[in-house]
Amino acid sequence: MINFKLSGFSDEIAENIDAQFEHLNRLGIGYFEPRGIDGTNISDISDEQCRELKNKMDKAGIKVSSIGSPIGKTSITDDFKAHIDKLLRTIEIAKKLETDYIRVFSFYIPSNEKAEDYRSEVMERMLKMRDIAKDNDIVLLHENEKGIYGDIASRCLDIMETAGSENLRAVFDPANFIQCGQKTFPDAYEMLKPYIEYMHIKDALKNGDVVPSGLGEGCVYEILKALFESGYNGFLSLEPHLGSFTGLASLEESDKMLSLEKSSAQKFTIAYDALMKIIERIDGNE
Repeated sequence: MINFKLSGFSDEIAENIDAQFEHLNRLGIGYFEPRGIDGTNISDISDEQCRELKNKMDKAGIKVSSIGSPIGKTSITDDFKAHIDKLLRTIEIAKKLETDYIRVFSFYIPSNEKAEDYRSEVMERMLKMRDIAKDNDIVLLHENEKGIYGDIASRCLDIMETAGSENLRAVFDPANFIQCGQKTFPDAYEMLKPYIEYMHIKDALKNGDVVPSGLGEGCVYEILKALFESGYNGFLSLEPHLGSFTGLASLEESDKMLSLEKSSAQKFTIAYDALMKIIERIDGNE
């Protein structure tokens, strides 16, 4: 029995949170990864906005899988004190929204400079953030992202081996690895599998274009099958990032899409349908 939990960056459906929740309900997805809330980043919402969001979540029957925060998505040369303040505020928001997970990054490296030259500063910051998370019973989820220290699997592994703990684990994003020239399976997966706590569902072609899962080079089927066989029962969080792509017309016939306009909601549904086909394929192999 496939027991993955589905979530997604629903700000790719619409800016308005009510529209986001309406579409998640339509698809039967019970979680979301908050990032943009009515045009405001989740880490910047006020206490009043947080209460309003929680009330809307409860009414819609939607829970938070992880805070889709921008923590660590800044230059390694930027002021760190201000970033710690933002982390502490994001932890407050996570508590109010009843999640233990916060997505983070490992800082952008200045262009034309070597990531290794900034390793010491990166690790110092990641250790500090991990310790704050531990003090607050929060789990930070490091996402591999193009341009940051942890953009390729070997440096993600470096972070996990140096600072990883129960309070600092890994998000695995196949498309982001492809965009960095990294082979996702078996290479990156085998390297990071002891640390994978959470999955972002996004696929990409070798040229970097993002496509629905299964249509790119990210080996999403192989990764999810391996995770399933390992006993993983965590989150699969849809992050469509879909523009125009070859094969769009042939994917527009699903029942869930017949009444949809060509919109972000439609693209989110395309990403959902592609993921469900992969899950059904894995389920059929049991």
